[in-house]
Amino acid sequence: MARSRARLAAAGAAVVLTVTGLSGAAAADAATPSTGSAVITNDATFLAQAALKGILVVPLQPAAPAYDSTTGLTTTFPVTGGAANIPQFYGDVNLGGGLLFVNLANGKSVTFKQLDFHVDTWQINAVPVGGTTSVALLDPAGDNVIGRTGTTQNLSASSLQVDAAGAQYLDAKLGTSFFTEGQSVGSLALTFTQGS
Repeated sequence: MARSRARLAAAGAAVVLTVTGLSGAAAADAATPSTGSAVITNDATFLAQAALKGILVVPLQPAAPAYDSTTGLTTTFPVTGGAANIPQFYGDVNLGGGLLFVNLANGKSVTFKQLDFHVDTWQINAVPVGGTTSVALLDPAGDNVIGRTGTTQNLSASSLQVDAAGAQYLDAKLGTSFFTEGQSVGSLALTFTQGS
């Protein structure tokens, strides 16, 4: 449903956006790498609920976390590659860093690497360490604002929600029932400039 709202917003915005040379998700040339960042803000409510259940989420380098008692935990994941056209809903954006989930109540944990925003499915996926298949972890939802300034594409989502597959995987691996489909963890702000 959030993707439908985002498509409608993008369709309206497309009339206003200046057409750039990014006509598609062409492969990026090594001469100029893709740049940008995905900033995930875990709000204080989610962090408090997780702490009460003994769940700890730790961003891994080169992601850069920062904490503020008012806004919560903000983590910046650098763009490391990808080819995407966000307003046209295709391609993917590769992110550096990872996520470590720990259940302090029973000592179980799971670590994810190879974070990737799949624009066509509107999901942030990651691969568990020791595995080869990616898991859909988070879905941009709420009010989605998509834009483009020059060659830089932007996505702002007022809510970032746990994907059904991610909830099932995390609950199974961590031995908990804390994660649920549609559970809001905070918000997302993504900027992406494709390499050329």
